[in-house]
Order: sequence, then C-alpha cells, then structure tokens
Amino acid sequence: MPRSSDLSASLPDQASACAEGERPPAQVAILMGTWQGEQYLAPQLDSFLAQQYPHWRLWVSDDGSTDGTLDILRRYQAGAMAGRLQVIQGPARGLAPNFLSLACRADILADYYAFSDQDDIWAPAKLSRALAALAALPPDVPALYASRTQLVDSANRDIGASVRFQRPPGFGNALVQNIGGGNTMVFNQAARRLLCLAGADVDVLAHDWWVYMLVAGCGGRVYYDDYLALRYRQHGNNLMGSNLSLAARWHRVSLLWQGDFYNWNTANIAALQRVQDHLTPSSRQMLNAFAQGRDRSLLPRLWWFARSGLYRQTLLGNLGLLTAALLGRL
Repeated sequence: MPRSSDLSASLPDQASACAEGERPPAQVAILMGTWQGEQYLAPQLDSFLAQQYPHWRLWVSDDGSTDGTLDILRRYQAGAMAGRLQVIQGPARGLAPNFLSLACRADILADYYAFSDQDDIWAPAKLSRALAALAALPPDVPALYASRTQLVDSANRDIGASVRFQRPPGFGNALVQNIGGGNTMVFNQAARRLLCLAGADVDVLAHDWWVYMLVAGCGGRVYYDDYLALRYRQHGNNLMGSNLSLAARWHRVSLLWQGDFYNWNTANIAALQRVQDHLTPSSRQMLNAFAQGRDRSLLPRLWWFARSGLYRQTLLGNLGLLTAALLGRL
C-alpha cells in the first residue's frame, strides 16, 4: 500500500502528462449529494473551480432541499460552472441511496468518479493527486483512492486531523471498518462497474464503506493516502462526522451494545452476496465464514474469530471487535 510520501515522490503528474499531449485528458465526474446545504455549499463549489486538475464535470443529486441550495446551484450553473454542472432530483431515501443513485446512473460517463459532500473544502491538489495514484494501475483493475482529512469547525478553523491508519487496507479490514470517508474517495471505471453490478438499490448503511468492501473483496487496489485532501467541516448538521471525540467514540460503543453494528454487518453480508461470483476465492471464503461464524455459540465463535482474519486499524478498535465477538454483536 503506497503511503503519502511514496505517492508524491513516484507517481506521475496527471495534469502535466495531459498538457504535454501524451494521452487524452482523463475525465472526472464529481458526484455530490445535497440537502439543505446553502450555508456551506458555495465554498465547496469554489474549491472545485480551484482544482489543479481541470478536466471534471459536477453532477449534483439534490434530495429535496427547500432552502437556498438550488438557487446557489443555478447561479453556478449559469456562471462559473456553465456547461460543467448538472442537477438532478435525488431519490429522497437518505445519504447512501442518494450517492449510489448517482454512481450508477447510465448517463454519467467518465474515467474516474469522485464523491463529494456539500460542506467541505477540497485542497487544490485533491483530484490531481488521486488521479496520479489511480492512473498507475491498468484500467481494468478496480481501484479506489481515499485519504485523511483536515478537520475544521463550522467557521473553517482547524481543530485537528483525521486518524492516520497504519495497517494496510484489505477485505478483512473492510468487513468490519471503513478507513476512508466518502468525501475523500475517487475511484476508476472498473470500480464503478462493480457498483453498477451490485445495483443502486443495495441496502447498505454507508456508500463509502460499501465501495471499500466491494473493491477490496473483488481483487481491486485500495490506496490510503496520508495527505490531508480536504477540509472536513464538523458541525451540528453533519450526517456523518469524525470519530475523534470522546462523545463520538462513546456513541459508537453504544451502537455496538444496542446491536446496530450487528445489523450493519448483516446488511453488508447480504449486499456482498449479490456479487459473490465477482469476489476473489479468498474473499468469498472469508465472507461465508463471517456470515456463519458470528452466530455460533460462544466458544466456537471465539475460535472462529481468532482464525477469521478480521482486523481494525487500531488497538482500541480491535479490542472493540473482540468485545463484539464475545457479546455476539459482530
């Protein structure tokens, strides 16, 4: 797994390669979901316009905003983003269905796809850095880029950085943890084909966790970059925020006790079974063992867990995983 220093030192500069005429410029479809986003939307749109990599189009799926979100989008559509911005009506079924409906639309065609939230601010090098990593792979290999983020408050003041994960990504990790926020994710056409194969109606908690599971499980490549690719705004309206505060961590523990983690895993297993034929043999074996082992009685369950290959990125996370196995909440 390349780290951030490896990427910056060894991967090609996609924008420069395109400018030199070595190959046609790769096209990026930015996929943004919006809902009641007027307060922070304009700075995010401006950060797209400031990207070092200019070959992108923005597709926005709005889930029924009644504030000024659509007015802002229309203003950019008629001005700075004329010919580059299309707004469509979302399914109004929540965050994950909104993003997956965008990712699976047949009329959105690009070489790469980038999820975007409505309230962040992208670093100017976000797209160029992601494409440099992804372009190093054959186009038929599913590939996913994700990165760390700079955490900011509602007024865009720095409050820290997201966790730096050290263990390599993989299916054993993806089954029990998502290491990349959707707002950082960029993926290639081969990964997008997997999403379309599974379908926009797949019942999963989070679109980003789903992409990680799908790419890792189907033999793709996952790049996790230490680079702080965007300013991730933490505020009261966040549907998904950072997991750094004690309150946020306690909330995650409470979800484990209440059985939410178990229910999420049940939904994820069912979703992955839709694409079993496309999983690698080792991933298929791990998925089937996961589906069966977590419901065994205590001692067989612990024996299975010790041999399962499941892991989270931190010691605390793995202790939580063991606790979930002990309590039958996995």
